[in-house]
Amino acid sequence: MNPIRNSAKAVIWRGTKLLLTRNTDGRGGYFYLFPGGGQEPGEELRDAVVRECLEETGLEVEVGELLHVREYIGRNHQFAEWDSEIHQVEFYFECRLDDGVEVPENGPNPDSSQVGVEWVEVQRLDSIELYPERLKRLLRRRGERICYLGDTN
Repeated sequence: MNPIRNSAKAVIWRGTKLLLTRNTDGRGGYFYLFPGGGQEPGEELRDAVVRECLEETGLEVEVGELLHVREYIGRNHQFAEWDSEIHQVEFYFECRLDDGVEVPENGPNPDSSQVGVEWVEVQRLDSIELYPERLKRLLRRRGERICYLGDTN
């Protein structure tokens, strides 16, 4: 069994849009993720989300409060065939960008499946494949604060 991995994620709003990474699923389709990734040893979660956003989006974020904590236990999800040994704890932070900042097409060091960065209207969330799925409902109800989400899709 692999060790449990911490991951720091950014929830970045601009009006009614969220900044997400667009990723190829290898079958001609796309899925979306929140910018962020694995915490390195000796690194605080806030520093991890700043570093990961720079890598994936090319943008420096200001980290705000912790919004959600989600566990991902691979064997319990639709991707168990590939990542049954993964147990990840994801920390979702509210993050901000300066108002005038332009978002590049992609970051300088994107994840292997990442093909772009884009603003997605919150009303479009039901028409895209976004992980974790449960955050769609919470994001539409922007003021709802549920911190611990558990092992959820």
